[in-house]
This record gives sequence, C-alpha cells and structure tokens, in this order.
Amino acid sequence: MSRLLGGTLERVCKAVLLLCLLHFLVAVLLYFDVYAQHLAFFSRFSIRSPAHALYPAASSSTNCSRPNATASSSGLPEVPSARPGPTAPVIPPCPDVPPGLVGRVVIEFSSPMPLERVQRENPGVLLGGRYTPPDCTPAQTVAVIIPFRHREHHLRYWLHYLHPMLRRQRLRYGIYVINQHGEETFNRAKLLNVGFLEALKEDATYDCFIFSDVDLVPMDDRNLYRCGDQPRHFAIAMDKFGFRLPYASYFGGVSGLSKAQFLRINGFPNEYWGWGGEDDDIFNRISLTGMKISRPDVRIGRYRMIKHDRDKHNEPNPQR
Repeated sequence: MSRLLGGTLERVCKAVLLLCLLHFLVAVLLYFDVYAQHLAFFSRFSIRSPAHALYPAASSSTNCSRPNATASSSGLPEVPSARPGPTAPVIPPCPDVPPGLVGRVVIEFSSPMPLERVQRENPGVLLGGRYTPPDCTPAQTVAVIIPFRHREHHLRYWLHYLHPMLRRQRLRYGIYVINQHGEETFNRAKLLNVGFLEALKEDATYDCFIFSDVDLVPMDDRNLYRCGDQPRHFAIAMDKFGFRLPYASYFGGVSGLSKAQFLRINGFPNEYWGWGGEDDDIFNRISLTGMKISRPDVRIGRYRMIKHDRDKHNEPNPQR
C-alpha cells in the first residue's frame, strides 16, 4: 500500500514539475515577444536617417506628430508651405488706341485759369506732375520737358488742357518745367538738355521724352504723346503758320525722342541763344544719323498758340 502511494506521489510531482517548466517557457516566450515590440517602437525615435543627420534642426518639425502625414519622397524633411495670401490683381497693358479719346478739343484762352482750378480738375495727378493710369500698364514712361521763363500765365493754360489729354491717352508721365534764371538771353535747347538729365535723375525708367514749348496746346487728343522707332514731330500744323509747316525741315514747337534716339544725336545744341536755329540743327543731327522724322496726320497734328509778346532778351538768333 505504501509502495503504491509513493508511486502515485512521484507521478504527481513530475506532472507538477512539468507544468511549472511549461509555464516558465511560456513566460519567457511572452517576455521576449513584448520586449521585441517595445524595442521596435522606441527605435523609431532613437535611430535617425542620413537626412535627419544632415538637418538636425529640422528633425523636430517632421511630420511624425501628424497622424496622416506622409514622408517626402526625397527623404528630406518637408518644409511647411505658407498659406496662400490674397493675390495682387493683374493689371493689363494699356491699349494701343486708348478708348477714352474725344478727338478734336475746343481750345480757348479767355477764361481765368487759376492754378487751384487745374489742381481741382486733376485729382489723380501727384505732386510734381506725375501720373500713372490705375487700370492699365503703359508701354512707356514719358517725361514732358518744358523750357520756361516768365510764362506762368501760359503754363496754367497748358496744364489745364494737357493733363486731361495725357490722362485720356493712358500715359505714365511726369512734367518737368525747366526755368532759366535771370534775364540773360534765352537758350531753349540747353534747357531741354537740362530737363533730359534732371528727369532721369528722378526716375531712370523714363524712355520717352516730349519737348514742348509752353505756349503750344494740341487741338486733338489723338495726337498721342508717345515715342516710336523714329524721332517724332508733333506740332506740324500751328495756327500761327496757317496750320501748315513753315518749311519742310521744320522741327520746332513740340517734338519727341526716345532715350536712345536722344543719346544717338548727342542731345540738343547748346550754342543757340535767342529765338530759332536750334530746331534746324536738331533736324540736321537726326538726318546725319540716318533717322527720319515721323509726323502725325495733319488733321490731328494741329496746335493753337497762346498769344504773347516776345521777351526783349529773346531776339532772333543771328545764326539762323
């Protein structure tokens, strides 16, 4: 009986020992499985790719913190894109034929013309006579140069008529009144040279220069104050000449040259004092460089001159 009991107890102990061994093996397997999972999880934060090593400062701002983020295909850290702001409106180029032109304009010089009226009628013109059309981008930047002395009355009429015309022509322009100080004999061409240089000092983008006497007002706004491939003579039909050219080579009154054309003829002559002579010299300079004078149609190149008495210091030039 005791031998039977001892055999049974031995079998029970072996079974218990076997169960303990089996439990130990299962625990070891589970331990290593959990350890491997933890190791794989933490390795994502401790092991850096070559791109992270090159950009350590950017590693903290990668897309790991965003649940639906995707890595860049190049392996480099993604740079967050800025939120698109409001886009600036695209301003179209100004048309070759401005739509607001009125054609023939009635010109009269009898009404009083205070400078305050000129300012009130042209609210879009900036201080200094600068204007840029708000609805289109002009192809040229135009400087209008006026040789001047003792003609305030004429200048007010000129500004009264020219500002609205130039605005209707959709020009980006600036007006430069070049005053000769003192009472010495007038030198128109030298003042025009000064105006060319002074305008470029203020704005180097000027590429078209209109040289205008202060007493000449165009009678048609279709006579566009622009520069072309050739020097331009605008005032081809003045009322004082019966609305025709006084002679074929006449280049006086109002003319226009691009910056390149002005430099090509080496500017205007400085040696002409008094009335006349310089415009013929300019015509010859243009002809000698191989350029030709362009002119508008006689029906739109008409001008009215403001009546005045010549300054006693502006005698006709003896070289003419």
